[in-house]
Amino acid sequence: MMKKIFVLTGEPSGDKLASKVISRLQMNNPNIEYSCVGGTHLNSLGIKSIFNLKEITYIGFTSVFLNIFKIKNKINKTVEEIIKFNPDILFSVDSPDFTLRVAEKVKKLNNKINTVHYVAPQIWVWRQGRVKKFKKFIDHILLLFDFEKEYFDKENIPNTFVGHPLLEHETKDKIDLSNIISNDKKIISLFSGSRSSEVNLLLPILIDFINMMNAKFDNLTFVFHATEGNKNLIGKKINSIKLKNVEVISDENIKKQILNKSIFAVSKSGTVSLEICNAKVPSIIIYKMNFLNFLIVRMLVKIKFANIINIINNKEIIPELLQKDCNAKEIYNSVVYFLKNPELMKKQINDCEETLTKIRSKTSSSDEASSVLTKFLIS
Repeated sequence: MMKKIFVLTGEPSGDKLASKVISRLQMNNPNIEYSCVGGTHLNSLGIKSIFNLKEITYIGFTSVFLNIFKIKNKINKTVEEIIKFNPDILFSVDSPDFTLRVAEKVKKLNNKINTVHYVAPQIWVWRQGRVKKFKKFIDHILLLFDFEKEYFDKENIPNTFVGHPLLEHETKDKIDLSNIISNDKKIISLFSGSRSSEVNLLLPILIDFINMMNAKFDNLTFVFHATEGNKNLIGKKINSIKLKNVEVISDENIKKQILNKSIFAVSKSGTVSLEICNAKVPSIIIYKMNFLNFLIVRMLVKIKFANIINIINNKEIIPELLQKDCNAKEIYNSVVYFLKNPELMKKQINDCEETLTKIRSKTSSSDEASSVLTKFLIS
């Protein structure tokens, strides 16, 4: 009888992580039937999502609160579809406020479904008491960072450190970028987030920053690393104001090569900062949320930094411009300061590389994760 896996994600970054693991699994074991809540990445593997990922992608506490009935409805609908599909494994990825609520309900209704969660909830950031609760409905947790292991070992929750798939070295065919970017231009990569709510907050700030940079430099091109979902949103805004020296790219392979050729990156806080570090590109981190969300985070969060590289080192290696500091002038000052001081860029790259060496898995992260799933399929 054919084995079944339901892949459960809650936002585009989780969709991307899940697809890397599932593509390995498909290569090694083609006789598995899949269903999912996912986006373009899982869809490209031939796995149909039960609904559009955009319907559950909300940013911040107030957005979640305002959409609470929609989210509850989606949780119940997802649980219903999973029970109907009756998979051998429910493979949930990141987005714990959505995926783990679904997993908990599924386990109560059918405890024969194995639950494997990928990307541990950041209990070292907040809600440390929740780890005890996971034991009741999660059979195995796949960890991105080895320092997380102690939290789950303490509660006897089965776990495996698999490392971060975004740190894997991929060899893909080179693409001639001269059709996109003139060879005499230097590239600054911009990451405004995958959710439209993030883009709407950060895009106006980044546009002002680009205008300031264009007034000072004539040899730069700014490339927005977009998703298929927000490419049009960014493109429309840029075209409407006729912003110069800007490209918007959503193709994964082209984005990767553009990042590798970049002299600097300005990125919203999140997992993408690991990709930037892995590409050996110096960067700064930006983030902004509405004031109420910020107050809630301040009350709940136990750590000083937003960026994982800074959190691991417990000091600022990559500058973070958050809330009131997340404005065009501060971003401009910070980027220009780095560009004028190449030794600082080199130091940041070296510090990041040292940190990545500690958190890279010895083999391929996707292989490690897919082998854990395989064990559950054959057990």
